[in-house]
This record gives sequence, structure tokens and C-alpha cells, in this order.
Amino acid sequence: MIAATGLRWILTLLFVVPALHAMWRTGAPGRAGGGPGAVERIAHLLHAVMAIAMAAMVWPWGMNLPAGPQVALFTLGAMWFAGVALARPASASRARALRGALPHVVMMGAMAWMAAAMVSSGSMAGHGSHSMAGHGGSHDMAGMAGMDMSGGSGTMTMALTDTGPRLTAGLLAAVLLVLGVRWLARSFDAARLAGATGPRRPAAPVERDAFGLACHSAMALGMAVTFVVLV
Repeated sequence: MIAATGLRWILTLLFVVPALHAMWRTGAPGRAGGGPGAVERIAHLLHAVMAIAMAAMVWPWGMNLPAGPQVALFTLGAMWFAGVALARPASASRARALRGALPHVVMMGAMAWMAAAMVSSGSMAGHGSHSMAGHGGSHDMAGMAGMDMSGGSGTMTMALTDTGPRLTAGLLAAVLLVLGVRWLARSFDAARLAGATGPRRPAAPVERDAFGLACHSAMALGMAVTFVVLV
């Protein structure tokens, strides 16, 4: 999907590092060892799948992945994050959980929307893509109607052509940029306060997973760049 090789590798790195971290957290020891519980493991697993899907999407071969299952999976992922927050028994805790879950709901929803946009008939136009003969009639991203599969550059760039989807992609890019910058700031704060002692020690508990927050930031910023490319 991304024609520039350098940008491909930068985005791949931004997505692969969060994917590896999420997979590591998914398999971390149980609560007795200070690791995540079942709910946290599912959250990390969803983040790992999302990061892997985004890493694949920036490469031409990633366009051969079926889009329908991605739409279903990430829609369910968004519903799962919202449902877990709404399941909190106390209203105050539920409101806090909803605020914390909202960024993840947005990211999962953005992934589902991107995959759906790629299979919408006539919604995409390919520029400088290599021939994909033999994929006609398939339901993967590369075989959808509205894609120009001519050319021999060996790269593929896609852009939304309709005004509505382009505005949506631009809005999602802006939201993801804000989320990425916010997570990055929180990562810096967590790293700075994690080892604070004496007068500098925070009176209230603070987030201490600075690397995890940085991974969320990398994922959101990488997605923002990808949505900008679609506009």
C-alpha cells in the first residue's frame, strides 16, 4: 500500500515493536507473578493482531489478505473493549474504564473501517501498482473493484477517491495523531516518575509501564500516517 520503501520500513518498525511487546505481555506469567489476568491477556492479544495486520498492510503482499475477516475481528475487538468497560459494577469505576477504553475502541474501529473501505466497490484507486493477474474474482483487498492493477513498478499506493471516505480518513488520522501524542507524553511522565523518591514521589499511583505506553503511541502514530496516505 505504501510506495516509498523507506516509509514502509519505518511504519513496519512502528508496528512490529508494539506487536512483539503485546505478544510478550499476552504470554507473561499469571497474577501470582505480577503478570496480566485473562482480560488483560485478551487486550494484549487484540493489540498484537492489530499491529501485525497494520505491518502487513503497508506492503504490497499485505493487500492479498482477506479483508472480510479483518472487518469482523476488529469490529468485535472494539465491542469487546467497550463491553469490558461497561461491565464494571460501580458507576464511577465504569466511567473511568470507559475513558480508558475509548482510545482502544477508536483504534479497533479505525482498523475495521480501513479494511471495509478497501473492499468497498469503486472506493479505491491504485497508483503505480504491479500487475496482480490471477487474483481476479477473489475477495481479498487487491482483487476488489475500483483498483487499478496496471503498471510494473513493483509497488502499490492506494488512495480513497470519494469525498466522504476521504474526510473520514482525515478525521481518523487527526484523532489517532492526538492519541499518539497523548500516549507519548504519558510514557515520558511514567518513565520520569517511576523511580521518583522523596519530595518528587507522586502522592497518587501513576502509570509505570512507560514502554507499553510508548508502544501504544507508536501504533497510533503509525496508523495516523497510514490514514494520511489514504487521503
